[in-house]
Amino acid sequence: MKDSKKLTILVSSTVYYYEELLDRIYTLLTAFNYEVWMSYKGTIPILSNRSNFDNCLAATENCDLFLGLITPRYGSGREGDEIAITHMELKRAIELNKPRWLLVHDHVVFARSLLNNIVHEGTTGRSGLTVQDNEIMDDLRVIEMYEEAMLSQTPLRERRGNWVQPFRSDDDAAIFATAQFSRYQEIEAFLIENFENSTNVHKSIKDKRGRL
Repeated sequence: MKDSKKLTILVSSTVYYYEELLDRIYTLLTAFNYEVWMSYKGTIPILSNRSNFDNCLAATENCDLFLGLITPRYGSGREGDEIAITHMELKRAIELNKPRWLLVHDHVVFARSLLNNIVHEGTTGRSGLTVQDNEIMDDLRVIEMYEEAMLSQTPLRERRGNWVQPFRSDDDAAIFATAQFSRYQEIEAFLIENFENSTNVHKSIKDKRGRL
């Protein structure tokens, strides 16, 4: 990480219904001096020989920080039972142990609690359930994303990076983003102290995939 280079933060989120929130977060983060990668704003680095899916995964691998928004809309970039691009970005961020911050919409939290209390707990318990597309929630896999972000399958004492902040309104999400990212120098020091091997991680990915 060069001193002259701004920290890059990838904002991973579905877009539909959340355009105003994404505009607000983009404005906040750029004001705090980050280089913000957001597909909605067209700021993710794009290579024309890659698919949208590969460009988004490369951004996840190359960003310094990861801000994920888990909304009631599961998102695009999938066929059939394939997982959405946003879901894959989250999985890759966890796999790489990216410095990450997660927000989850209150509807997702409520739906998980409701299903858990009527004996549909976990991915297996929800496997036979589907929802029709509606304005509240379009796919139960958003609950799976929430559980993955919480590291729910990891023993409680071993969980690290599992804070997922609920939000009900754009104001709630903006307060969280401001509180977490306004201290730019502290974030930079945190990265240097705790993620000194990030360059080695990127090199390892490059060796495995032959490209980034």
